[in-house]
Amino acid sequence: MKYDITDILSFSFITAFLICFFAIPAIIKAAKAKNLYDEPGIRNSHSEKVPRLGGLAIFAAMVSSITFWTDFTICPHLQFIIAAMTVMTLIGINDDVVGLSPFRKTVGMVFASMIIVIWGNIRITEMYGIFGVQVLPEIISILFTILTLIVIINAFNMVDGINGLAASMGIISALIFGIWFYLVKDYQHAIISFSLVAALLAFLRYNVTPAKIFMGDTGSLLIGLLIAVLAVEFIKANGYYTGNPEIKSTPYFIKSAPAVAIGIIFIPLFDLVRVFIFRILRKRSPFRPDKTHMHHILLKFGNSHMMATAILSFFSVIFIVLSFALNFLGNYILGAILIGASLILTYIPYYFLRRNKNSGNGNNS
Repeated sequence: MKYDITDILSFSFITAFLICFFAIPAIIKAAKAKNLYDEPGIRNSHSEKVPRLGGLAIFAAMVSSITFWTDFTICPHLQFIIAAMTVMTLIGINDDVVGLSPFRKTVGMVFASMIIVIWGNIRITEMYGIFGVQVLPEIISILFTILTLIVIINAFNMVDGINGLAASMGIISALIFGIWFYLVKDYQHAIISFSLVAALLAFLRYNVTPAKIFMGDTGSLLIGLLIAVLAVEFIKANGYYTGNPEIKSTPYFIKSAPAVAIGIIFIPLFDLVRVFIFRILRKRSPFRPDKTHMHHILLKFGNSHMMATAILSFFSVIFIVLSFALNFLGNYILGAILIGASLILTYIPYYFLRRNKNSGNGNNS
C-alpha cells in the first residue's frame, strides 16, 4: 500500500506519540520497583524523589517510528543515526543508574558522534566564508563536525534541570527543523523531526509539574544527538558550494544557515557557554554541577518550574523568529546580533538579583 508524504508524516507522528505515551507508565512502575529515582541534590531543582529513565520511552518511540516510516534506500545514513542513538542511550542509562564521570560520558559522545560523521557521512562541509574559509578539507570537516555534535549534545544535557524544559526546547527546535525539511522536500529528515516532536509531547504529559518521571541523561543526551544531526543536515543542505543545488532556487534557501541553526537552538547553547565561562572564571571545573543555569536564576525570582520553562521557551521562539527574519544579513551580522542578545540576557537577571539583594540589605538596616 502506498501513502503520500502527508500520510507518512502523520503516521510517524502518531506512532512515536503512542509508543512513548504508553511506554512511560511501565517505565515508572519498573523504576519504582527497582528504586531508580532521581534524588534531590545540587544538580537538581526538585525536593522529592522522582523516577527517571523516561528517555527509554523516547528512544523506543524514535527507533520504532524511524525504522517503520523512513526509507533507508533514499537516506542510507539512517542506519548510522539509529546506531548512534543506541550508543547514546546506553551511555545515558549507565549514567542514570550507576553514574559516569564527565570523561567517560564525553568518550561515549565522541564515539556516537564518530558513527554519525565518519560512517554516516553527516558533516559540515563548508564555512560559508566565515574567517575566509569556504570548503573544508575532509579531516577538518570531520573533526569540526564531531566537536559541533558534542557541544550541542552537552547543551541539551545541561538544560535538563527543571520540569518540561529539555522536552520543550527539543520540541521547538525539532518542529522548526521539521517544517523546513518538509518545505524543501527532504522528507526523511522531516519524519525524524516530527517523530521527535511527537515523542517529546507524549513525554511532556508526564513531566509537567508535578512530574511523574524525568527523562534523565538517557533522554537529554538522545535529544541533543538528534537535534545536532538535524542542525548539521540543515547547515549542510544550505551550503553555497556543497549544499543541495535544488534548494538554492527556492524561497527556503537560508543564506546564513550556521547563524540561523544557532538561533534555532540558541537557549541551550547560550546557557552552556555562559555557565562554562562563569565556572572557568571562578577557577572551577566547567563540568562541576551547580545552580547557575538560566532556569535556576528564574527559580530564584520565584517562578515555578513550568513558568520558568514557559519564559525560556518564549525567548527561544523569539530568537528563532529573529534569526529567520534577519537571515539576509549574513552570518557575521546575524551572529553579532545573537551574541549581543546573549550578553543582554546574561546581564539582566544578575542586575535584578543584585538589586533585590541590595534592596533586602537596605530594608534590614
